[in-house]
Amino acid sequence: MPLDKRTKDEITVKFQLHDKDTGSADVQIAILTERIIELTEHLKVAPKDHSSRLALLKLVGQRRKLLDYLNSTDTKRYQSLIVRLNLRK
Repeated sequence: MPLDKRTKDEITVKFQLHDKDTGSADVQIAILTERIIELTEHLKVAPKDHSSRLALLKLVGQRRKLLDYLNSTDTKRYQSLIVRLNLRK
């Protein structure tokens, strides 16, 4: 269940650091968060969909690694991103 192009573009514009930024940690984390939210909603409807559950766990792990990287390199950006995305920790 990938995100459609329009949603990705909106997220990219919202979280990019400069005009041509499409792959910074901030943008990647925001896109992963949106995918995690969509998969979580899907799993509420289809609780026996184990392949989607596995994909969700992989996405959460990937987001966690990116958040840890961002925290170790730029703590202020990490803190502001956590607040903007309404994440815990």
